[in-house]
Amino acid sequence: MQVDAIVLAGAKNDGKLREISPSPYEALILINGKPMLNWVVDALKSSEHVGRIVVVGYPEFKEYMDDDIVLLECGESLVENIEIGIDYLGAKNHVLVVTSDIPMLTVEAVDDFLSRCRDQDQDMFYPIVSKEVNEAVYPGVTRTYVKIKDGTFTGGNMVLVAPKLIQESKVVIQRVVALRKKPFEIVKLLGFRILIKFVFRCLTIAEVERRVKHHFGINAKAVIISYAQIGTDVDKPSDWELACKILSRQ
Repeated sequence: MQVDAIVLAGAKNDGKLREISPSPYEALILINGKPMLNWVVDALKSSEHVGRIVVVGYPEFKEYMDDDIVLLECGESLVENIEIGIDYLGAKNHVLVVTSDIPMLTVEAVDDFLSRCRDQDQDMFYPIVSKEVNEAVYPGVTRTYVKIKDGTFTGGNMVLVAPKLIQESKVVIQRVVALRKKPFEIVKLLGFRILIKFVFRCLTIAEVERRVKHHFGINAKAVIISYAQIGTDVDKPSDWELACKILSRQ
C-alpha cells in the first residue's frame, strides 16, 4: 500500500516554544541545526509506502523544502489545511495526515502504522500508544493519557483518513480537534452511557469504535502501535530538549 501524505505546518510560534526560539513558526524551530519540519518530512520520504508529500504551511518555508516536496499556503484551521492538501492531491483514496511537530518520527514507525492499516476498509485509522511503551522509550515525559479497560493510552500525531470523511464529518472533526487535550470532554460527545463507563474505567476501544460509528456515522479504528515517536510532539522547551538529545544520536 502506498499513500500520499499531508504535513500540517501552520502553527505559529506564539506559545511556550517562544522561550527557546525566535522563529515565527513552530515548524522552522531548529533542532540540531535542522528545522523541525524537515525531520518529519525526511522520515516520510524514507518510507516506500509514502508517495507524494505536500506541506501546508507558509511561503517562507520554500527555501527549506526539497524540489520534490510541494508547499501549499495554509488556511485558518487544521481541518481547512487538510482540505487544502486533499484538493491539491485530488485524493480519492486514503491520505496520511501528519503534524510537523513530531521530529523524532522514524520511517519504521510510519511503515508499522501503515502496515497495520492494510487490507482494512475503515474511513479513518488513528494510532494510539500505551503509557508503558511511552515510559519505556521516553521516561518521565508528560503526555495526555486516557485510561480505559484496555489500558492507558495517548494518541498519535498522524491519521490515515479517507478524503470523503473530511467533507462529510467536518463539524465533528473540528469539535474533536478543539478538545484534543481534554479526553473527558471528547468522551462526553459520545453520550451519557459511554461517559459513565469511561469514568469507571470499564470502557473498551471496541465500544468507542462502535459508538463513533453509530453516533457520528464514522467508521474509525484505533490502531495500537509500539512506536512512542508518533505520540511524542514538541510543544514546550522540555520536549525540544528531549528531541535535541535523541536526534543527536542519529
